[in-house]
Amino acid sequence: MGDSLMDGVTSIMLLPDDCLCFIFNFLDCRTDRESFGLTCHRWLNIQNLNRRSLQFPCSFGIVGPSSLSQSCTDINSFHLYRILARFQHLEYLSLSGCVEILDSALSYLKPYGSKLQTLCLDCCFKISDYGISLVGDGCPFLTTISLYRCSITDTGLEALANACLALRHVNLAYCSCISDSGLRALSQGCRELQAVKISNCRGVTGVGLRGCSSTLVYIDAECCNLEPVGIMSIVSGGGLKFLNIAGLSCSNFRNGLEAIGNGFAARLKILNLRMCRSVTDASIVAIAKGCPQLQEWNLALCHEVRVLGWASIGSNCHNLKKLHVNRCRNLCHQGLQAVRDGCKELSVLYMSRNSRISDTALELFKLYRCNVEIKAEEVMSIGPNWDSIDYDEST
Repeated sequence: MGDSLMDGVTSIMLLPDDCLCFIFNFLDCRTDRESFGLTCHRWLNIQNLNRRSLQFPCSFGIVGPSSLSQSCTDINSFHLYRILARFQHLEYLSLSGCVEILDSALSYLKPYGSKLQTLCLDCCFKISDYGISLVGDGCPFLTTISLYRCSITDTGLEALANACLALRHVNLAYCSCISDSGLRALSQGCRELQAVKISNCRGVTGVGLRGCSSTLVYIDAECCNLEPVGIMSIVSGGGLKFLNIAGLSCSNFRNGLEAIGNGFAARLKILNLRMCRSVTDASIVAIAKGCPQLQEWNLALCHEVRVLGWASIGSNCHNLKKLHVNRCRNLCHQGLQAVRDGCKELSVLYMSRNSRISDTALELFKLYRCNVEIKAEEVMSIGPNWDSIDYDEST
């Protein structure tokens, strides 16, 4: 029996590489995959060649397994060189949280990073424009890059746009040194862009996205210093499905959001206007009429929306499924009735206690629309994950 067992083990050990690769890729447990590589040097090499994703324990938003126990703060150029030399077929690499990593470390992407499609550098505070230029040189087929809170400027964005023409998802949230100039280079150079996050980029007004590709379906521009002409630029591509401009509270803006309803955003499905305190009925009417495919609309804390605005939502938003009206001071029983009678597809209404809506009006809403769930919770973030957006021209 012992001889038979040894013969079986020997047979497995002598399997050709393609069979071993199939076995390795069939394993869906991290422990099993790690154990596979401990069998012998040949099997370890199979493991290395088939590794497609890698990230460090403190990386944000973990996507795949990681076998590294090295503290992120200790990662340096030598460590990254060893990692890239070992795993030469990586498609996903997250260095997020590696706060001590320098520009020079990214030079190793040139010989070893040609297959990378996704690179995350969130909170890599010591990465500058030079480092981003090295990313462009080493990763020509990059489709997703996340630079959350990185210290880059328009120069870095221009280098990236010139080198990585296949970029689809770009996260620039809290990159305080970028402006419309860098966005213009990105939107004009990368014509396959699908999703861009520029939230809390105070130097951005939106005009840098003028003439963007119709493939751009997702824009998160929360708490940016957008201007009316910037709003027009943001929707100019004609393909937008998700737009977040929450926190737009400039008193001189008022009717500037009417541009959303001018026809270029007719495919819009999710719109977040939370805390846009100065948005008026005129803008609400234009959006309700010009965006017939809206399915979710966040108007929480939009204090200037009155009966005319709510009536327009009821009359025009026939596909609306979720509506957020938390803490809207001028939502009264008439506005609630307009929503009740008009939005036939509504399934969830986010609404906290409102002194202008009587108990009778609320009970009538529940009576006539018993299929609508009323939730008191206030949702801060809506919409899909930015890096999972796919452009579909048919929808």
